[in-house]
Amino acid sequence: MGHGGGQHKKAPGIVVRARRFVAECGFAVAAVDVPGHGDRPKDEEYDRIATENQARVEAGEELAPLIAGFQALVARQTVPEWRTILDAVQSFEHVGAGPVGYWGMSLGCGLGVPFVADEPRVRAAVLGLGGALASAEAAARITIPVEFLVQWDDERVPRAQGLALFNALASAEKTLHANPGKHGEVPAFELDSTLRFFARHLG
Repeated sequence: MGHGGGQHKKAPGIVVRARRFVAECGFAVAAVDVPGHGDRPKDEEYDRIATENQARVEAGEELAPLIAGFQALVARQTVPEWRTILDAVQSFEHVGAGPVGYWGMSLGCGLGVPFVADEPRVRAAVLGLGGALASAEAAARITIPVEFLVQWDDERVPRAQGLALFNALASAEKTLHANPGKHGEVPAFELDSTLRFFARHLG
């Protein structure tokens, strides 16, 4: 699971979903702090870029391109990290080399798209609250089933960018879930759909 920006591996939403994945589907779940979040040490370069981006937004620049550029930079570090972590998790006897799913919203989507595109062990993904500015090329390499969430009134990721990312996915089976509301207002019932989606594709 990939957490959102400013969150961490033990954020309430991550914990709630992880518990239900384990209890209702019998899945093993791993969530990892991305650089500069949670228990990770501060990263001076990432902090500098975040501060500069905030100043640029306050000066009137659009937020979405700045987020996209930052996510593309961080993904260069997280994708190989996550592949190594997946190796380690699958080495546990109680986990093994079964099919893998990925869940990630917002930052978790921005980093998850290149991870899913490059990791053949991932068989299904739930992604959303992300846009095509940094991820369209990687999305075009994703062919697994995807459930994709868009918040219709998202103030951080323009609706057109979210729909463009969904369109860029090369998956033969992809489903768009669009709900009214802002970036952080994904309805709680979407978790039920996520559970059914992963149960169907991961067994």
